[in-house]
Amino acid sequence: MTESAHHRMSPPHPAAREPREPREPWESREPRGSQESQEPWEPRDEEPFPFDTAGQLFARITERLGHQLSHVTRNGTVRNTSGDTPASPCPAPTLLVVAHGSRDPRALRTITALLDRVRELRPGLDVRLGHIELNEPRLPDTLAALGAGRAVLVPLLLSRGVHIKRDLPAFAAAVAPRLRTRIAAPLGPHPLLVEALYARLVEAGWPMSPTNPTERTRHGNRTDRDLGTDPTGHDAAIVLAAAGSRDPESAADTRRTALMLSERLGGVPVVPAYASAASPTVPEALRALAARGRHRTAIASYFTAPGYFATRSAAAGSGLVTAPRLVTAPLGAHPAMARLLLHRYDAALAAPLTSALRAVFSCRARPS
Repeated sequence: MTESAHHRMSPPHPAAREPREPREPWESREPRGSQESQEPWEPRDEEPFPFDTAGQLFARITERLGHQLSHVTRNGTVRNTSGDTPASPCPAPTLLVVAHGSRDPRALRTITALLDRVRELRPGLDVRLGHIELNEPRLPDTLAALGAGRAVLVPLLLSRGVHIKRDLPAFAAAVAPRLRTRIAAPLGPHPLLVEALYARLVEAGWPMSPTNPTERTRHGNRTDRDLGTDPTGHDAAIVLAAAGSRDPESAADTRRTALMLSERLGGVPVVPAYASAASPTVPEALRALAARGRHRTAIASYFTAPGYFATRSAAAGSGLVTAPRLVTAPLGAHPAMARLLLHRYDAALAAPLTSALRAVFSCRARPS
């Protein structure tokens, strides 16, 4: 090696260095035991050294960043290194099912069975119930029992209306910011509701769709249409009996469900009718269908559980010449209903949030 090359590669003698400008904060030579030397990524026996090149600075940054990342797991939680109880991930928000309430004792039993199905589908999820009126537990009591944390209110309601637009937001506001909440959409309209309605029709005696090969089993390989007993011909129709509301959006949701059910039945007419607050009533709808030559009719009970309106709608055609041939049970604890409750819960959690709402509903947020 030449002398000139040796001179270029050898570090200068400390005494020969040029005077340096004052060091930046990250170059300071604080004595061992200072705040910098106590940081978890800084070995205590390491002597701090000045950074003569950008490479040395980047090397130190990489070292410290790697040390910090070693405390983070793949799912983003902080790995516990103290030997104490392991750090747990953020728990899922409570699924709070909001039912209207009914004096019919069958209603609470039905809803309880439905929530049991939800728990079976999503083990470990905290699933609770609150009623707007008439039944225990009342919604304010359930909200109070939750204390602080997060919850998604999933209304056991089939369409938009005053409870969705006014009552539920008021209940949620009353417990904020102690309990952070989101409100899911009503259950309807949705294809899972249509599947539950269709299943209740089949249970009541409506023939299964002849276009579905898996359903050609009621008479071997023959269907009711093949036997000439198909009630889904030109004189058949369905009345979709709903509770009713003065809110025009509620009626629009019910009409949409009626159209979807008609498509599911291969084009059989489905007419929405109501037990209160809207028209036509169930008897009016049955008479109108009979006037059009639709004499073989059925009432599809568009209610989540037994109750006053469901019973009233089922009996509405009993005194008519055009009495329906069959009446279905309410939707109740059908498996599609349990899946729909979870779908609305998941959709509410996945919905985009503004920055302010994200800060409020964040797992790490704390009530002020």
